[in-house]
Amino acid sequence: MPLNPESPLARLMATLPRAGAVEWIGVRPAREVPMVAAERVQAKAGAGLTGDRYQGGSGKRGLTLIQSEHLPVIAALAGLEAVSAATLRRNVVVSGIALIALKQRRFRIGDVVLEGTDPCDPCSRMETALGAGGYNAMRGHGGLCARIIQGGTFAVGDAVVPL
Repeated sequence: MPLNPESPLARLMATLPRAGAVEWIGVRPAREVPMVAAERVQAKAGAGLTGDRYQGGSGKRGLTLIQSEHLPVIAALAGLEAVSAATLRRNVVVSGIALIALKQRRFRIGDVVLEGTDPCDPCSRMETALGAGGYNAMRGHGGLCARIIQGGTFAVGDAVVPL
């Protein structure tokens, strides 16, 4: 049930200290192949990212985002020195904004308008990618799925702005 937009909790949840920024972009051209990094990507409304295997009707999961601030946490919990965005198979790494605050909200990156839909929970492949316990290392840190409301392009360095 949606919150009353005038409630104190709704106002708190709508207040973000600043915009975020895109740090990395990647697409998955096919199942079980490495991610391909990109400086710029095209997003199609109701579909996904050009060049990504989910492109073409992914609905609630047009793309996935993860916070760069969570990468060292995931690495630490998995007992690793570091973990790359490509290893975690998320499309967009952002910094400076709490992604969970964008759940059920619209936001803009470049020309693209997105809507945060659901947390992006880890999959069982994280056990192989990160080692034993990798799945649990990502729980609560997996990022956000988003649907593409208005297509366009965005690039590394673009702002992530709540609407």
